[in-house]
Amino acid sequence: MVRKKLRITKRDYLLANRRASRLEEIQAHGKPVANRTMVHRSKKVYDRNRVKREDRRQS
Repeated sequence: MVRKKLRITKRDYLLANRRASRLEEIQAHGKPVANRTMVHRSKKVYDRNRVKREDRRQS
């Protein structure tokens, strides 16, 4: 019986590093830390509330 050699792909390597990093983060903070997905809101996106706030500031 011939055994297959274990190959570690780039995807496996990245996944293992992410898991290890997350476990370290949980141990450091005592709980999982949630990442914020929205970093910057584009000014080009229409936002009625933002327009109203700017109008109040200028008046």
